[in-house]
Amino acid sequence: MSEGAPQQIALRCSLAMRVALATCVATASCAVYNCMASWLGAWQAVPLALAAFALLALCAVRHDRARPAALKMGRESLTAWGRAGNPLVHGRIAGCAHWSDRLLVLTLTPDTGRQHTLLVPADTVPAAVFRELAVRGRRSAGA
Repeated sequence: MSEGAPQQIALRCSLAMRVALATCVATASCAVYNCMASWLGAWQAVPLALAAFALLALCAVRHDRARPAALKMGRESLTAWGRAGNPLVHGRIAGCAHWSDRLLVLTLTPDTGRQHTLLVPADTVPAAVFRELAVRGRRSAGA
C-alpha cells in the first residue's frame, strides 16, 4: 500500500460474521423456547420462540445493512463509508484488538465526539489490506 493519497477499499460481505450472527439468532430463539416451554407448555411456547426469532432476524438484517461498505485509509485517519456513500465513522486509530488473523477490532477517535468501534473481519478485505490495518492498529495503539 502506498503512503500517498487515501485509498478506498470496498468491503465484501463476511460469511463468517453472517454465520456467527445466524447461530446467535437460532441459539437465542431456542433459549426462549426452552424457558417458555417449562412455564407454558410446549405448544404455547412455539409462537413466542417464533416471535423472538423473527425479531432477532429482523435486527440481524438491519445490522448487516448498516455495516460499512468501504474503507478509506488516509495517512493518519480511517473512514468507513456506508452503502449510500455517506461517511459512517471517521477518525484516527486509537486502539486495536487482533484476534487470530480472523477479526480486527479498531477503535477510532474522531476530532470531536466519542470513540467508535469498527469490526473488520479478515474475509471482507484483501489479505494485504488486513495486514496493513493490523500493523496500523498495533502501532497506533502502542502495542
